[in-house]
Amino acid sequence: MVTNAVLSETDSLKARLRKIWTAGDYDRFSRYMEGGAREFYERLTIAPGSRLLDVGCGSGQLALMAAKDGLEVTGVDIADNWVERARARAKAEGLRASFEQADAEALPFEDGAFDVVVSLIGAMFAPRPDLVAHELLRVCTPGGTVAMANWTSQGFVGQMFRTVAKFIAPSGMPSPTLWGDEPTVRERLGKGLSDLRMTRRAYTFSYPFPPAEVVEFFRLYYGPTNQAFAALDAEGQDRLCRELVDLWAAQNRGGRDTTTVFAEYLEVIGTRA
Repeated sequence: MVTNAVLSETDSLKARLRKIWTAGDYDRFSRYMEGGAREFYERLTIAPGSRLLDVGCGSGQLALMAAKDGLEVTGVDIADNWVERARARAKAEGLRASFEQADAEALPFEDGAFDVVVSLIGAMFAPRPDLVAHELLRVCTPGGTVAMANWTSQGFVGQMFRTVAKFIAPSGMPSPTLWGDEPTVRERLGKGLSDLRMTRRAYTFSYPFPPAEVVEFFRLYYGPTNQAFAALDAEGQDRLCRELVDLWAAQNRGGRDTTTVFAEYLEVIGTRA
């Protein structure tokens, strides 16, 4: 039985998550990640005319790629400002795609409504992963594709999350990077799939400026980093900044005035049973 206290706690957590993801400017942030999104999308085998749902669509990065290929595209995100931005981008580019605010834990669609259900570094951040897994499977038609890209705990982004976590109180939700752990994904999704392939891949972060400016870029435009800095006093902000710059610099494979870092993620591609 779900108590009012549990519901209130969940609502409070959801409100905090919306505040985090509506902060910054994810559209600007995501433009530097187009290459990795394209690589992930092009590895999916999608029949022409398929119905595709992008869960945690942000400002429409992957969804608009699919729309350009003539797919019947719907994108959902918890952040209403990014949904509006995705709609504006689709209109500006003359693309047919539908975007709406929705929760990955309670998708507003009928069972089997989509041939392809995809989430690129999106649904992994919802606080109740069992509900997310249920919904991704529920709205996918039998024989359809469920695909995710999720940061791993061992990879660069997992290290960055742990650095930030030293300064910020825990959220009370399971670690999002558990979606980057193969046994955990198999436990969450496996029973609903007839086939499940998982591959560790590298997502390239590439910026035409040095690590210190990358950290500032994240602080300004990436919601979680923006809100982490906003929660700290001046001394805490300086310490967090130094640790993040050190991390980016240690992993940098670019030149003196550029930054290239390879961030591991788990590619999950399954067939709905």
